[in-house]
Amino acid sequence: MHDPASSDASRLRDATAGLRQGARIALVVAVAHAMNDTYASFLPPLLPRLMNRLDLSIALAATLAMTFSLASSVLQPLMGYAADRFGRRAFVVAGPLMSGVFISLIGLAPSFWLLMAVLTLAGLWSAAFHPPGASFAARVSEGQGSGVRLSVFSFGGSVGFAVGPLLAVALVRHRGLEGLWVAMLPILLVTPFLYRAIPPGHTERHEAHRPPSPRHVLRILAGPLGLLFGISSVGAFAQRTFLTMQPIVVAQAGGSETVGAWSLTVYLLAQSVGTLVGGTLADRVDRQRLLVGLCLLSFPAHMLAVSLTPGAPAALAFAGAAGFLGMATLPPIVVMAQEMLPRSAALGSGIVMGLAWATGSVGVLGTGVLADHIGAQGAAVASMPAILIALALALHPALGRHRRPLHAS
Repeated sequence: MHDPASSDASRLRDATAGLRQGARIALVVAVAHAMNDTYASFLPPLLPRLMNRLDLSIALAATLAMTFSLASSVLQPLMGYAADRFGRRAFVVAGPLMSGVFISLIGLAPSFWLLMAVLTLAGLWSAAFHPPGASFAARVSEGQGSGVRLSVFSFGGSVGFAVGPLLAVALVRHRGLEGLWVAMLPILLVTPFLYRAIPPGHTERHEAHRPPSPRHVLRILAGPLGLLFGISSVGAFAQRTFLTMQPIVVAQAGGSETVGAWSLTVYLLAQSVGTLVGGTLADRVDRQRLLVGLCLLSFPAHMLAVSLTPGAPAALAFAGAAGFLGMATLPPIVVMAQEMLPRSAALGSGIVMGLAWATGSVGVLGTGVLADHIGAQGAAVASMPAILIALALALHPALGRHRRPLHAS
């Protein structure tokens, strides 16, 4: 005779086991994200040193930052589509490994063009990691996205971004740019453990579906997904502008590499807190109102962060506020995008993360050109009103149909 109570208990055990597995996977990919983004944040604090070594203008230094950002971003939708189609494990494991190896070689590049090539290769491998990593964490294929789990994934990346500048500066002070290659040793040691901890392809295939057609994706991109893409692009522009210009602003004001690195670290540590708060709120409050509020507050915070005296306590405080508010938008944006494309969550992640970050990074080149004429600080201040565009997009009524938070673990 069928026992309903026994069936309910079995379903509860299965659900609990699934939640535990989801949390464990989110933690594992968060570690991989931390490793990947630690290396990704090596470049900004080393730009003044690279400028001196290779005799580069601010515009060329911004080109280096833009090159890495584009390489690590623009192909993310394609990487996400491939991961959805062929399995995500290889992308999640190989991405941080190869990106870390190539980033560690930037100090050995003898020319601007070879440095561009190394950064491009590092960025492409970073692009291979992010979409499948985000889809592993949020697990939209289980029926609903989880802002909390996604925020754990994002937190790992934010912590990596925050500690990376200090590690890079400390290492090159001790060993010089040529000795930066030793930075690849940690990822070489950690990769075998990541490989064993991430589920193999056959356990994820049962979650996979045939990805949507390009026509379907474009139709959604012309609507609410396009609004999320725009908000993320503007946020990426503001972030890349701060990360690229602030070390140069400090150097032009006579500050040290350490002061510039601390400016970035405060901004990036605050981002790690912001992503946790944003992910938690994305599961509990109206997501459109959340995006509107964050964009509204992000504008004055970024303006003050770049306009006050570099390295001053007030400037650092507003840098922290700007980082917190800017990154808190990411979890609701990514989860909403994944829910718009539930059959291809990695592709959705790639559009609002990678493609959006690439679009925002292109604008930094214009900021660099402007900085050669009016100074890095003036150019950064002139760039931040772009955040108001994100605010206008967040207010669009089309996002109202996707604002409902889903109660996920």
